[in-house]
Amino acid sequence: MITVLKFGGTSVGSAEAILRTAKIIENVEGGKVAVVSAMSGVTNHLIQFLETDNAHADDAIALLAKKHMDVANELLTGKLLNGFAADFETRMDALKNLLNDRYVRNDPFFNDNISSQGERFSTLLLSYVLRSMGHESVALTSEEAGLYATGNPGFGTADLAKTSAGLMMNVKPLVLANTIPIITGFYGRNENDKPLTFGRGGSDYSAAVVANGLDADCLEIWTDVDGFMSADPRIVPEAIKIDEMNFSEAAELAYLGAKVLHPRTIEPVRMKHIPLKVKNSFKPDNSGTLIHHLRAPKNEMLRSVAMKSDLSIITVSSSEIAYRPIMVARIIEKIADAGVIVYAISTSLSTVALLIHTLDVKETLKHLNLLDPADIERIDVKSNMALICAVGDNLLARCGASAEIFGAVYEAGANVELISEGASDVSLNFVVPMEKALSVVRTLHKKFVGE
Repeated sequence: MITVLKFGGTSVGSAEAILRTAKIIENVEGGKVAVVSAMSGVTNHLIQFLETDNAHADDAIALLAKKHMDVANELLTGKLLNGFAADFETRMDALKNLLNDRYVRNDPFFNDNISSQGERFSTLLLSYVLRSMGHESVALTSEEAGLYATGNPGFGTADLAKTSAGLMMNVKPLVLANTIPIITGFYGRNENDKPLTFGRGGSDYSAAVVANGLDADCLEIWTDVDGFMSADPRIVPEAIKIDEMNFSEAAELAYLGAKVLHPRTIEPVRMKHIPLKVKNSFKPDNSGTLIHHLRAPKNEMLRSVAMKSDLSIITVSSSEIAYRPIMVARIIEKIADAGVIVYAISTSLSTVALLIHTLDVKETLKHLNLLDPADIERIDVKSNMALICAVGDNLLARCGASAEIFGAVYEAGANVELISEGASDVSLNFVVPMEKALSVVRTLHKKFVGE
């Protein structure tokens, strides 16, 4: 049996947290592999450094070194501390050389290389702590483990076939020999052996890719929350933990608002029906949320309500666009060129409406304005929108479900600006003004969750 465990920044953010994480790994039966994020705050520190000049590089590096060595001095002694210090210095020297190489700064993957450095330090630290507890362990970078990625800088996607071959060659033998590999999350290596990150929060996705590649029996995502909730507890204080979900439900919630998992985490494990558990590393005895292929149906109208805020609707108007499918294709192509995520699309005879994050509006308009002016009548933007994601059992097959949900939206005093229905049979997604979004979430939860 092989279990892949992922630990986020807060789970390795201090000496106490790292020791707790090591004990969690120790208590897992069978073969185990850990995928680890950078210590909390480290990635942001590195990204901030990239956004400034090089004048304070030594100060930035000294701060990183102190953060890790302080924890090492608290948890390690003797030969293990000396061994860690030597290995840590080797990795730190590689970072210094990278920062001092003026030519490599022109590499389009330079930012990915810098922002992924934190994982190289945290994995080393956790591996040495496990050794201090009497376990065989080795820290592996994504390059050493065999995680392959394709795509543009900052937006990598795992090459699952190549990664599986790499993991089977480099990681599986270690597991079979009762060694615990600790692998860097957040990035893979591209075809030119350059670090390519999976986007912020991408360590969840890395762990799912590792589970897929090793044909693991289970993936455990250890974080700082108890699991998926029926709503954000900050919005709905009476929200309850969801004990069990299927992959589709979890994917919808992760994509459309719930911050428990990176949205891309689900697909690699769903492909091989690998169960996924979300657990709280600060409360390891709690059951968390189990996500798998099948679960027992329940009678709730809704299981959870999530919200994604700070969105905008861009409406592109063009005469009889419904009869000119090439125009729809061109609009979507321009959105793709901008590298923008679209959360919902709606069409009519002469318009296409797209829901995107407000921060992406400027870049989106820049690309849409490249369309032939003769084909576009106008482009409108409506900001301060929020997307509500209502998830339930076979929601679209339930007669009258939409009417009941929108009746509750009416009670909350909100107007529905856009609807996305039919793409998933477990969710109904719609857009309301941001000033009404909290009221809508609370009303839906009170009326329908666990009814």
